[in-house]
Amino acid sequence: MTTAPPPLPGSRLPPLPRLRPLPRLHPALWAVLILCLLPEALLLGADLGLWGSARWRPLAYQNGAFWAGLLHSWRPNYPAQPVLMFASYGWLHAGPMHLLGNLAALVWLGPPVLTRLGARGFVILWAAALLGGGLAFGLLTRSPAPMVGASGALFGLAGAWLMAEARALPDRRARMWRGLSLLAAILILNAAAWALQGGHLAWETHLGGLAVGMVFEWLWRGWGSFRPS
Repeated sequence: MTTAPPPLPGSRLPPLPRLRPLPRLHPALWAVLILCLLPEALLLGADLGLWGSARWRPLAYQNGAFWAGLLHSWRPNYPAQPVLMFASYGWLHAGPMHLLGNLAALVWLGPPVLTRLGARGFVILWAAALLGGGLAFGLLTRSPAPMVGASGALFGLAGAWLMAEARALPDRRARMWRGLSLLAAILILNAAAWALQGGHLAWETHLGGLAVGMVFEWLWRGWGSFRPS
């Protein structure tokens, strides 16, 4: 290892490279990011023995994940579980890599959807897509495995973005082909991810969230009372 010679008297050091500022995110996006991050951070710390107990993660899944059997004949751990799981499953993840993938998708999809719908529309869409994703999972599968993650809401954002992209074109035929091509791309990517993960992917949740996002964006123009000023 060698060291650079000291500068000559009177010479100027080269300027340091300017750091690019971090992208500015809307407070609504920050709120969702933090709400997704905190549970996984707590559970990961418990897994590593930094606090709590290693039982925290299985207990969180037992009581907060989405269990399709609770919509049929399973007995819940507490009376409100079959209802609360429609919201709680979206804030739990299967590990740090699962969380990071979803957060990356949120940072990519969130800003254009927020620009289109505003903060209030974004929050309503997020909640509706979580509900739709859980409902689709509960109706389309009898899997005994729990379902966790924000993918249902994220596919809701993707559906809204897809519909907005198609509606931005002036020609009706162009709108149709644009929408169909984007929809096909999303479905193909979802099928590829399902195959790569050996079928351990809640495609039902993705489908439900996607459908909710598309319908929400399609109806948004008619909801004048909800539109931001």
